[in-house]
Parts: sequence; structure tokens; C-alpha cells
Amino acid sequence: MNRAVRRFRTLPIRSRLALLVAAAVAFGVAAVSVTCWFIVQGKLYDEIDTNLKAQKGPVSYGSVKRAGYNCGRDPKSSDESLHGRSEYYTQVVKADGTVCAFDGSAGTVKVTSSDMAMVKNPSWAGGAPRTGTDSEGNPVRVLIMPLIVTDGPVPVPTPVDNTAVVVAAPLEGTQSTLKDLALLLLLVSGIGVVGAGAAGLAVARAGLSPVDKLTDTVEHVARTEDLSVRIPVEEDSEDEVARLSRSFNSMTSALASSRELQQQLIADAGHELRTPLTSLRTNIELLTRSEETGRPLPPADRKALLASVKAQMTELAALIGDLQTLSRSDAGHPADRVEVVSLQDTVEAALRRARLRGPELTITADLQPWYVRAEPSALERAIVNILDNAVKFSPEGGTIEVALDKGALTVRDHGPGIETDELPHVFDRFWRSPSARALPGSGLGLSIVARTVQQSGGEVSLRRAENGGTVATVRLPGAATPPPDLDPDDAGSQ
Repeated sequence: MNRAVRRFRTLPIRSRLALLVAAAVAFGVAAVSVTCWFIVQGKLYDEIDTNLKAQKGPVSYGSVKRAGYNCGRDPKSSDESLHGRSEYYTQVVKADGTVCAFDGSAGTVKVTSSDMAMVKNPSWAGGAPRTGTDSEGNPVRVLIMPLIVTDGPVPVPTPVDNTAVVVAAPLEGTQSTLKDLALLLLLVSGIGVVGAGAAGLAVARAGLSPVDKLTDTVEHVARTEDLSVRIPVEEDSEDEVARLSRSFNSMTSALASSRELQQQLIADAGHELRTPLTSLRTNIELLTRSEETGRPLPPADRKALLASVKAQMTELAALIGDLQTLSRSDAGHPADRVEVVSLQDTVEAALRRARLRGPELTITADLQPWYVRAEPSALERAIVNILDNAVKFSPEGGTIEVALDKGALTVRDHGPGIETDELPHVFDRFWRSPSARALPGSGLGLSIVARTVQQSGGEVSLRRAENGGTVATVRLPGAATPPPDLDPDDAGSQ
């Protein structure tokens, strides 16, 4: 059994569907055929039983007396002409088992022990029809009933004790009809099962044709890594295969986009890393050459060179950190890192870091409570990047205004501002304004901000401020109060 199941599971899906359809049809046809056969058998037997019961009635004394001369003899062995012989079996059975056939009887019927027990029972009133055999073994339908004699010495019908009359009808024609019916049903069932199997195979092929196309496409992608292929899907189709095809097309599109972004990130990162690494290598070579030649650099030049190396190392570390943050943002926020965060506390923590980086600046803040769902560290990093951008471009002694109201965080500086034609590119990776390329930075800060805010369900924008400067706005969905199951202190500590 287990081996058959394992072999069945190794078959192609269309073959399994065809076999299952054929098996289901075979079961249904077999049930219907067997039921039909038994119904027809019952109807035929009921008709025979009705005809047998119609023979029930008083028997003339003369008939009984003539039957007495046939006791122990088979009417078929008589030399009398067969003319007038009935198709029915009629006979008298005595208590000792003696069988006496009536004139014209088709033969004699074998009497069973149960028949004799009924004959000897004084209260017996007749038996139910049964199937038996005649003296030659031919099948017959038998009805046994008490013998009631009339027209004899007693003028009224009188039952005869310990004696019964047996009436039987042959079943050869009926059984032949039932056999023919069984063969016909078997033939029709076989044709039906074969036809169902063929239809099931055709339906399986037609139904699985889109799956075959999907399989071929997947195999092509696995073999060639070509993510540009798409499975054609009818626009108005909403079946499972169409949904699967659309999901596959969406998946390949997302993978293609992700691969393109990765390749672009690698190319941009390589370009950005080349500059600090080249400068760092040049400075280190100068220091090494001065040591090897025995002509050390002047202390001032050496100090400036070491300061440059340190600055380049810092810039390189910041660039690598930005790349790591950006790659983690591209992977999305795992559910276990998303928490209910107090945006007010997060902005205050970022403000403390911004004031350390711009001690000569005046940073004002008007913050109202607001709670959002986000990754705490990523959200704080995004806000720090916005504030660092404002600190970087603010003039010495300038002012930065920060406000948080109903989920809208605005950061306004009074620097040179952003040109209108540069606004569409400010959130691109590694993009830097021509006027800011001499300043430290990797061009990834605002890109990290945009990705973090989008993954938190919000939006971020930059615009030129009136009277100069830039206004950065971050909008995050949330509420002014934490969820009922969260303690405000817990949200603040996150």
C-alpha cells in the first residue's frame, strides 16, 4: 500500500488528476450500476412473487386425489404428452416429505427442512417466497402455503393438516435477463471510466498549461538568471494560476529592481570609496617615504598630514557606516525590531547630538508628544542626519528651528538653501550639490532618511524657505498618546 502511494506521488500532476477523475467516476458508476442491478432484480422478483400469490386458493378434491397417483414421481418422466403442461411447478407436500405433483406441473421442487418445519406447525399460515431449485437443479422461485381442499366429501373449503401445496416459477429467463443487464452495465461502466480518464487527462492538460508555462519560465530564470522575462496574464483573469503568475511577475520585477539597486550601490560605493582610499594611500606613502629616506617631514607638515589621514579615516568610517545602514534599510524592517516609539524623545536625543556638533549654533525646539511604530535606532539615525544636514549648511552663529506637531517634524535652517533644479535629486544615493562637494559627507544621509521614513509609513520632503535656508519636513503616522497596553515611560525609554 505504501509503495503504491509512493509511486502515485511520483507521477506527473496531470496523470494523477486523470487517475483521480477516473477513480471517482469508476466509483460513482459502480455504485449506480450495482444499485440499478439490485433494483431491477427486486422488481422482477416482485412480479414473479405477485404471479405466484395469484395461484393461491382452494384446490379441488379431484386434483388432490389425482396428485396422489403422482407421489414420488417426476411429471417429466411420464409418457403422457407434454401438451397442456404449465410453466409453473405445482405439488403437494406431506408431513413425511413425500412430494405429489399435480397434473400439468412443470416438474417437482426440492423441499427444504425449513419447509417441512412449517408444514408440521399447526399454526402455520403460509411462507414467504424464496429462491430454490427443482429436481434437476434449475433455479425456481418457490411459494409454500397450506393445502385447502374443496368440492370433496366436505362441501366447504377445508384445510388439510400436515400437508402443504407448493407453487414455483422458473427463474432461468429472469436470471438470464439479469446476467445480460450486468454485462451491459459492466460494458457501459468500462466505457465511462475510460472516457472519464481521457477527459480527465485532457482537462488536466488544459488546466495545467499555464502552470507549464510558469514552470518553463522559472526554469529559464534559474538557468539564465534573466529576471526580465514575464508570464503573459489576461487582465480580466482572476483564477489561482493568474494570481500565481502575477505574483511571479511581481517577484521577478522586485528582484530585478533589487539587483539593479545593488549593482548601482556597489558601483557608487566603489566610486565614493576610491577617493578617500587614494588620498589615504598617498598620505601614508609620503609618511613612509620620509621615514625610509631618512629625511623626516617638518613637524608642521607631518602634523597636517596626520590630521588629513585622521580626517580621511573618519570620512571612510562614516561612509562605510552609511552603506551598512542603507543596506539594512533595503532589506526592510524585521517585525521584531519595530516598536512603539516616542517621536518626541527620539528628536530630543538627536538634538543633544546635534548641539554637540554645532556648539556655535542656536537650536530651538518646540516638541509635542507623538508616538509612532518604527525601528528606534533607524528612526533616530534618520533624524540625526536631518539635523546634521542643517548644522552643516548653517552659517556660524546661525539658528536652527525644530518643531514637532501632530506627527509633522520640521527642521529649518538659515543656510544658502537648495536650488530649485536640485530638489528632485536630494534623496538620491551619493548625490551631492555642486556647492557642497567640498564639505565632508558621503551623499547618503538624506537617502537613508527617505528610506527609513518610507518604511515607517511616512513621507519626507525638502523645500526652500522664505528669506533663505531650507525646510525639511517629516510626517509619520501615529497618535498623540501611546497604545493602552503600553506604558508612556516604556515608550519614552525606547
